[in-house]
Amino acid sequence: MEVKTITPPIVQLEGVAKSYGGAVALARLDLDVRAGEFFTLLGPSGSGKTTTLRLIAGFERPDTGRILLDGADVARLPPFDRNVNTVFQDYALFPHLTLVENVAYGLRAKKMPKAQAEAEAEKALEAVKLGAYGGRKPAQLSGGQRQRVALARAMVNKPRVLLLDEPLGALDLKLRHQMQAELKRLQHETGITFIYVTHDQDEALSMSDRIAVFSEGRIEQVGTPFDLYERPATEFVADFVGTSNILGHALLRPEKVRLQPLDAPVPEGANAKPGIVRESIYLGAVTRYQVVLDDGALLAVMETNSVPLGNRLRLNAGDQVLAVWPKAAAVNIGN
Repeated sequence: MEVKTITPPIVQLEGVAKSYGGAVALARLDLDVRAGEFFTLLGPSGSGKTTTLRLIAGFERPDTGRILLDGADVARLPPFDRNVNTVFQDYALFPHLTLVENVAYGLRAKKMPKAQAEAEAEKALEAVKLGAYGGRKPAQLSGGQRQRVALARAMVNKPRVLLLDEPLGALDLKLRHQMQAELKRLQHETGITFIYVTHDQDEALSMSDRIAVFSEGRIEQVGTPFDLYERPATEFVADFVGTSNILGHALLRPEKVRLQPLDAPVPEGANAKPGIVRESIYLGAVTRYQVVLDDGALLAVMETNSVPLGNRLRLNAGDQVLAVWPKAAAVNIGN
């Protein structure tokens, strides 16, 4: 796995607070985003992640606190005076303009000569693999292609920071996965700092260098995908990032558990508890189980289907099983 060099912060929020009509959206938020990283704001609806993005973009102003871009406080500057661009879920392309004209629009607004602006736009379209489509109109494109045009338009100005507000939410699952890989490639190749908003944990884990997990206007934890998944700081993070079993104050991920017949030997150094399968859902690569343990606890289990079919334990609702996991697999939350 590639390890990125730690760089100084490019975006800093210091004591930022925001309320709407008495309702607190953000409560004195502190956050640093490093130059050149893919940083994700993750959380459920109403947690404050989109408000944070809009404050960085300049679409909202904080009630208190500072927003620094490259060390300069931009909290009171309008969006056009900040070296950031935003990509929205609805793309916001001009339907009457060609793709080249759409991408060149911001450059032309800055008085760049038409020929130069369109040459830059064509290079940006090449970067998102749409170089042959420059003369088409947005209506002639698929949803994924329109999203790429929106990215090209946002990046052609070479902003210091690119803000992305759930940009893949309108795409189907397969296309969304393709665009996740495309976004990561573009971020790596351009070196532009990406700040990405999503409520999708899998999306955040697969794309990000670091993630800030939001809940009720506060940040619960900032860390790498590995840290958040394997070492959550709070029960909220443990429950929100992936599927989890909470055993007292310990976290046990479903993929760490194995199900075996009641009379099968238990590996040395493992925990084992008997139970009954309540639910079995086949998902192709994996099978997901819910097991009611004899002590009444409900255990989520995820087993891969990599074992040859003839050797695989096939379980159905009502089957008695032994749930087994290494003692080290249960991690204390907050440690």
